[in-house]
Order: sequence, then structure tokens, then C-alpha cells
Amino acid sequence: MKIFVAGLSYKTTPVEVREKFAVHPSRLQCYGCRLKLRGNLSEVVLVSTCNRVEIYGVSPWIHGTVHRLFQELSHTDYDFTPHLYVKEGEAAVKHLFAVASGLDSMILGETQITGQIKNAYLVAKESRLTGPITNRLFQTALQIGKEIRTHTSIGRGATSVGSVAVELAEKIFDRDLSAKTVMILGAGKMGEACVRHLAKSGARSVLVANRSLERAEALAAEFGGRALSFEGRMNALVEADIVVSSTGSTTTVLHKDEIAAILPQRKNRPLVLIDIAVPRDIAADVNELDNVYLYNIDHLESIVSENSKLREQEVVKCQEIISHRTEALMARFNHRPTQNRPAAVRETEPVLAGCEA
Repeated sequence: MKIFVAGLSYKTTPVEVREKFAVHPSRLQCYGCRLKLRGNLSEVVLVSTCNRVEIYGVSPWIHGTVHRLFQELSHTDYDFTPHLYVKEGEAAVKHLFAVASGLDSMILGETQITGQIKNAYLVAKESRLTGPITNRLFQTALQIGKEIRTHTSIGRGATSVGSVAVELAEKIFDRDLSAKTVMILGAGKMGEACVRHLAKSGARSVLVANRSLERAEALAAEFGGRALSFEGRMNALVEADIVVSSTGSTTTVLHKDEIAAILPQRKNRPLVLIDIAVPRDIAADVNELDNVYLYNIDHLESIVSENSKLREQEVVKCQEIISHRTEALMARFNHRPTQNRPAAVRETEPVLAGCEA
């Protein structure tokens, strides 16, 4: 049996392609079952975030299988082959460890990915899609993520995609949001990160629109903002200067004709739209409208690169931990003793108490 990972990430694939393969969290179980059956996999975990879609599987034979697996995720005939990466054995193990630790994220050291990996694993485990190899692999990956954050400073100053979106807005308006009205579409984790960062940035007015008005009200109240029904988003666009959208919807929530209809009421005030959702929330052609400026999640990379320089010196320490833990796990998989492993690493290895292996 071979363990492998096949994926599309922000490093290899633009957002307009990633969104074709994105799987909503509520559909991970369904698609995981489909992948296991049609790919003839003995074990599988499907991971889908705004920056990556990855399939971790165990199979006696993967060549010719991977392409078919990704076809199951997309309802189009798009040729994704140039963007696809495949890693086997030790390389696959090391890749997951890096992903779970935030080392492979757009934002170096970000913590949200660890929770996303945990959720993907638990969904697969509860659906009986995992087994001895993926259970051990993902449990170890989550432990390593915690270990790296405990023993290194990789997460110091790390930010979420949501807060980087607000940082982009600050750059556009010369770091002064005090006189601007910002609307957040979607009150999930990324929306919450946006609101928290806006509060620190001194934005004059924050509007929160969400399909669940109760959730919007709770988030808005926490930071002195104003809650809106999702249906009221177009009226609110008249007063907004910046819109950050991360709804998790599978369909477009802001269309060109809708935005064009409210522009006369704005009296030529510029409207900045930052779409950090995958699939995207905002139609790409809104950029054709006068005084409307659209950015998507891939546009955040330049800001992220600047912030990451502060944490790069910790990467070597993290990679050392990952390398030693990869060696230890592969030794278990291959039933051979681990050699030349530093005592410090042996002593800090967590015990898998209470975990299935």
C-alpha cells in the first residue's frame, strides 16, 4: 500500500481554477465516499480550503488514479493537469506535516489551516474513510502543528486571510480607514478576523451582513458595528467604501448588473471589493464598472510576502522538527527502528494516548 497526496494549491493554481474543485465543508463526507469507492482507495481524507484542494489516500496503485479522482471533484472538462502535484510516501508525509504547521500556507505560520486539517480528518474518520495509516498520519500532523507553535516562533505575528484583506484595504486608502465604511459579507471565521482587524484599525463604521441575522448581530455587537440581513446587502452597498466578502456560498452573491444599479446613488465614490472566498463571491466582470475595484484572494500574496519575512528565520527549526517526525513515522509504517534521532526530539514526541492507530 502506498500513501500519497494529490492536490491543487495557491502555489500552482489560480483561484479561477481552484474554485472549480472546491468542496464545501458540508460535502466533504459525500465527496470523500465517492473518491474512496471510485478510486479504489483503502483510506482517504479530502481537504478543501480557500488556498488548496488535496486528496490524501492509501492505495496499492496510484498511477492513472489521481486524474480520475480530481475529475470526481469537478463538474467541468477543464484540464487541471498542468496545475496538479502528486507526492508519494515520505514526501507525502512531510507535505502534510508542513501544511498542518502553516509552513505551506500563503500566510507563513497561520493557524487557521490546523483547524481545517483537523475538521477534514474528523469528517473522514467519522465517515469510516480512514484507517491505520491515515489515522496515524493525521494525528501526528496535528500534534506536530501544536509542537511547532510551542517550540518555535513561527506563529508570532501571523495573521489570517481575513486580516490581510483588511491590510490591503488600508494600503489602498493610505492606512486611514477612520472615515471609511466597511461592509463584511459573511460572519464566519474569516469575516470575524476582518471585523477584529477593522476594530484595531479604527474604521469609522463596520456593517456585517450574513445569511443568519443572529450571527451577524452577535459579531456586530461585539465590535460596535451594525448588523444587516443578507437581503439588505445591496442597499448597504450605497454607503460602503470597502466590501470584504467571504460567505462560503457555492454561487455568486454580487453580480455586475446589481452593482451597476446602485452606482448612480454613490455619486462617483470609489468602491473597493475584496473577495477572499473560494469559490469566489463576486463576479469577475464587476471590474469593468467605473470606480469599482475588485481584488481576489490571489491578490493578497504581495502583502503576505512582506509579512512573512519576519518569521522566515523560524522555518529552519520547523523543518528540522518535521524531518525528524517524518523519519519516525515512516519507520513505524515500514516496521524498522529509527536511527540517529536527536534525544531532544525523542523526549518531546507526544504519546498517542487515547488515539486510534
